[in-house]
Amino acid sequence: METLANLESFVRSAEHGSFSEAARRLSLTPAAVSRNVAILERNLGVRLFHRSTRKLTLTEAGEAFRLAIADNLDGIQAAIAGAASGAGEPTGTLRVSMSPTFGMTHILPLLPAFLARYPRIRPEWHFENRAVDLVAEGYDAAIGGGFDLSPGVVARTLAPAHIIAVASPAYMAGRVPPIDPAGLQALNGIVMRSLQTGRVRHWAMRDVAGNEMRAPLAESIVLNDPAAMREAAMLGLGVAMLAVPDVLPALENGTLVRLVPRWYSDAGAISIYYASRALLPAKTRTFVDWVAEAFKRERLAERFAGSLT
Repeated sequence: METLANLESFVRSAEHGSFSEAARRLSLTPAAVSRNVAILERNLGVRLFHRSTRKLTLTEAGEAFRLAIADNLDGIQAAIAGAASGAGEPTGTLRVSMSPTFGMTHILPLLPAFLARYPRIRPEWHFENRAVDLVAEGYDAAIGGGFDLSPGVVARTLAPAHIIAVASPAYMAGRVPPIDPAGLQALNGIVMRSLQTGRVRHWAMRDVAGNEMRAPLAESIVLNDPAAMREAAMLGLGVAMLAVPDVLPALENGTLVRLVPRWYSDAGAISIYYASRALLPAKTRTFVDWVAEAFKRERLAERFAGSLT
């Protein structure tokens, strides 16, 4: 039996003539929509779309299939929404994975009001620096970036993941601030060694005009955790390249200052991931909507944008 995710990807792609537009409407990536459609075609044993670099058009079999399921799909989605809304108060254990620094700074403070509104939900939150497998590991949701969108996994973008250069006012006292990323090499660098690859991560930076330049930080101090890098920078040990959300409170209270403020690195997006768009438990949908509304209310997407000085 086909999953609703595959069928919905097909119907929305047919409606809009584009995997990209369907992905935008479904809060998926174009690759995930294309993969869902490919799985559907393989399972049915027919080609549903003619694909070209310019457009997406239905085959004869694809048009017949669309006409056969379109109304039924809408009915199923309406039934699911009705059942979810009529199922009573959201309840159950809510297993969520998120990075320690980001989660404790920006998500954990949302918990008191969330539990006051939904007291029958029991949070089980894991703070970890890794991309989990939502389905295999039994998570209801995860917040972060760089997750693989396997079939049926939805990503709802919350904010950009921009990396900026920061240091303490004490470290910069008496030093000439660099005018571009290349100038960072004259300063002590606090860099991170990846737990996955074992390599030290170096960044290229860009400005809003589209210019790009490497940021060659010296490997003066090597750490393996963003929170430790932030603390080392606040101790005046050098310059660190860190995600804006991880250093925003320190920037706002003056504990850290931003260097080369016109420049940033783009690490993608911060998203909230969950395992299925349809048949989503009320506890998960409630949490996803709560987080998304908080980001909107607090203007976090704008505040996390390293492209804004």
